[in-house]
Amino acid sequence: MSLTHRYTIPGCAALLSLTLLAAPLRSAETPEDAAQAAAEAWLELVDTGQYDTSWKEASAFFRGAVTREQWDQALGATRAPLGSLVSRKVQSRTYKEQLAGAPDGRYVVLQFMTVFENKASAMETVTPMVDEDGAWRVSGYFIK
Repeated sequence: MSLTHRYTIPGCAALLSLTLLAAPLRSAETPEDAAQAAAEAWLELVDTGQYDTSWKEASAFFRGAVTREQWDQALGATRAPLGSLVSRKVQSRTYKEQLAGAPDGRYVVLQFMTVFENKASAMETVTPMVDEDGAWRVSGYFIK
């Protein structure tokens, strides 16, 4: 009985130690938080005219749907006339696993109320997704 007791306690202690070590590694970050951080970093590229880099940093799905040249032309035609960013505020964040016209996956649809130098009120919709490498990357961007 004593022999069994010796082996049980160290086993329990080892299990407890592993549990305690793993606890700090868990992230309290929600998918919405992670997606928003990725979207804001990506929007910084777009805001500063780094269209080519924004295309490179977008999801594989995005890059497969739009060529780099098409992206440069589209942003040049829509973003440049708006002028510099004045402010941007999140209006909504919606987690989805299915979107029309996109493969099933993990998405967050973010809507921002945005003010530009030459447009007092715009709604930007940015949709990050979990990409092939497990990172959140933008898969869609629209301005109204």
